[in-house]
Amino acid sequence: METTSSASNSTRMDQDIVNRIAQEAVAEQRRARRWGIFFKFFFAAYLLLFLIIYLPVDWREAGITGEKHSALVDIEGVISNDALASADYIVTGLRAAFEDSNTAGVILRINSPGGSPVQAAYVNSEIKRLKGLYPDIPLYAVISDVCASGGYYIAAAADEIYANESSIVGSIGVVMSSFGFVDAMEKLGIERRLLHAGENKGFLDPFSPLKQEEVKHINKLLMDVHQQFITVVKEGRGERLKEDENIFSGLIWTGKQSLELGLVDGMGSASYVAREVIGAEDIVDYTKREDFLDIFAKQIGTAVARTLGEKFQLQ
Repeated sequence: METTSSASNSTRMDQDIVNRIAQEAVAEQRRARRWGIFFKFFFAAYLLLFLIIYLPVDWREAGITGEKHSALVDIEGVISNDALASADYIVTGLRAAFEDSNTAGVILRINSPGGSPVQAAYVNSEIKRLKGLYPDIPLYAVISDVCASGGYYIAAAADEIYANESSIVGSIGVVMSSFGFVDAMEKLGIERRLLHAGENKGFLDPFSPLKQEEVKHINKLLMDVHQQFITVVKEGRGERLKEDENIFSGLIWTGKQSLELGLVDGMGSASYVAREVIGAEDIVDYTKREDFLDIFAKQIGTAVARTLGEKFQLQ
């Protein structure tokens, strides 16, 4: 009888222990779930705040003002397909600026040494298209430090161009540069083995002797692109350009000298143009910049490419 009672007590104790363990496990799961919900909410709030801070300014400001303003689009740095001063980024900002019914005028602020003629031509053409669609909205180019080569290719589409007296303007020309290592290879006893299909596929190879027919071909190419540049500038500036053969020689000038040559129309900053020329002192920035999603997408793409490269040993 005592044995049966002892066994029963032992069973109940075991059952109690199991129940407590189960209850503790359930409680732990609930705590973990609550913490999980907390961290998810915290991350969502953080992400929302981050996006609000770094969203393009045209969403945060242009939609709020409700008043006439001067629209600003910046071109900063080398004009290239893979840079912030790419045609896609510039055009995105310009379109948003022109499409806003409260835009009194557009200011294209340029600080660029130039870059891709294709990207510059794309922007120049888009400016002309937008001006045709919105004839009542003027566009002014404002030069800060430098507006050379492709930068000026874009500026030439503006109704007027303003600069600082010390700004660097010009470089209306086309250049292609490389190196030649033929003599160095001979001295070092290095043999160049260039295999190609197509008679001219390996032309301008820096490790092979330069051929005059190749030079002639490239010179013609450069002259064609240069002529396109000259035509764009003449069409944009018209009779304001002075008769000076050096304008299209690739030289650069100060803003003050550029005014004398007809390359710019006056001296002034973006604020000056907004206040005195457009007549809308408030400036709203429509410049397309990399936001969080752009950066995140690039990082993911880079990480995936690196992983695939390591996985499949891609070189």
